[in-house]
Amino acid sequence: MKLIPLKENPKIFRDDKWRLYTKNLVKGQSVYGEKLIEYKGEEYREWIANRSKLAAAIKKKIGKIPIEEGDKVLYLGIAAGTTASHISDIIGWKGLIYGIDVAPRILIELMKSIGKRKNIIPILADASKPDLYLSIVPKVDLIYQDIAQPHQVKILINNVDLFLKNKGYVFFAVKARSIDVSKDPRLIFDEVGKELEEYGFKIVNKVRLEPYHKDHMMFLLQK
Repeated sequence: MKLIPLKENPKIFRDDKWRLYTKNLVKGQSVYGEKLIEYKGEEYREWIANRSKLAAAIKKKIGKIPIEEGDKVLYLGIAAGTTASHISDIIGWKGLIYGIDVAPRILIELMKSIGKRKNIIPILADASKPDLYLSIVPKVDLIYQDIAQPHQVKILINNVDLFLKNKGYVFFAVKARSIDVSKDPRLIFDEVGKELEEYGFKIVNKVRLEPYHKDHMMFLLQK
């Protein structure tokens, strides 16, 4: 089997069946039961699209993946760290992920799953109250948000105002059913897009995440 770096980000790899991989930052450690493989003396972790909305967005051709070695990332809704662990692989030991989640039990699971990944800092906090972690989180290169709340856009904007560097990027995973279960997801995604543009975001791209994640859309934004 041959692994080929993606032109959208050379630190993300694919095989001939378009399964995605990142080079494992902590050799021998699987984070969520994903397969580990050896290729040319290096260990890689499979990045499973059904488990990660960012992997799904990559497979759905969202295009550019603006995550680089050494980046600082604010992750809103880090949960058990599935996607964050692959971002951790990409940014390396010089980068940092500040992982926000409101549920203590989930953060305990996160700390168990990430093991020796010292470039992930779990923070118990409510993402709708970013002033509470203002003293901990610096300006960041990227914000990743995956929060199932009705006011997802407001939460994002409040965090962007405080933490995102000028020209920084955002991956914004929108779950339509969390905003309004009775409305057509297409209408919700259109409304979200208008709100984002009214704030001043450039929508670099957006993709629906089916068949991997139903009624979800990933927006790639630039401040």
